[in-house]
Amino acid sequence: MTKQAKSKWNGFSLRPRKEMPEGLWIKCPGCEHLLYKSAIEKNLNVCTECNHHFRIKAATRIKYLTDEGSFQPVLEELTSNDPLGFKFRGTTYKQRIKDDEKKSGQKEAMLIGKAFIKGRGIILAVMEPNFLMGSMGIVVGEKLCAAVDIAMDAKLPLVVVSCSGGARMHEGVVSLGQMAKTSATLAKYDESGGLFISVLTDPTTGGVTASFAMLGDCIIAEPGALVGFAGPRTIAETIKVELPEGFQTSEFMLEHGFVDMIVPRKDMRREIARLIDYCQK
Repeated sequence: MTKQAKSKWNGFSLRPRKEMPEGLWIKCPGCEHLLYKSAIEKNLNVCTECNHHFRIKAATRIKYLTDEGSFQPVLEELTSNDPLGFKFRGTTYKQRIKDDEKKSGQKEAMLIGKAFIKGRGIILAVMEPNFLMGSMGIVVGEKLCAAVDIAMDAKLPLVVVSCSGGARMHEGVVSLGQMAKTSATLAKYDESGGLFISVLTDPTTGGVTASFAMLGDCIIAEPGALVGFAGPRTIAETIKVELPEGFQTSEFMLEHGFVDMIVPRKDMRREIARLIDYCQK
């Protein structure tokens, strides 16, 4: 009887284990489901389980909103000159600008330009959340004012998509001054008969909420967006009271008359085009 060779198999594969490729999955902060990233991207970066609207880059937002290839950017090269020589937690403002430029692919927290939405000409301004959390400094303020001026000259509707942590502390009062300047410029646009559609996404807070974001002729919000001045946690810690459920969500804002409508991302193009037609702009 021949002796059989002893098996080397111990119940587990002897082959090296293949590593799972990174970036295939994404966890939804709304329902905490683990989802295929590609499936979410096909769904305009909206959760297929709970309808959570993920934050997206300004360039992605422009792709979703405008007719293909129609966006013509203006003033792309504007950057802050660090008026205060600001330093914070071991780094400088100038270095933070460089770091966020690499991270976002943009030189500032707002893109402006001419575009078409379903064939309707508009002037579009979109905030970039990956650049200092879309905060408003002197460049964002100046770019928005430039967009308003272009809209007035061209007699086109203005669409602004906000996604911001508020005014930029790195520029101090220079940043805060943009709240007044953007508001005054929009007042001139309103007097000229222009149509301003303001779109609020998650989050729209601080000085942006206290200025141009809430001055639209029509204010639209995405579902579940945080909209307010100070955040809920800051308010709760300051006044020491329990806040209402859903406080400062776009749904709460709609119920209390601070926004005109809530529109899912997949319907935003159609709704903006409909508003332009309705206002005969």
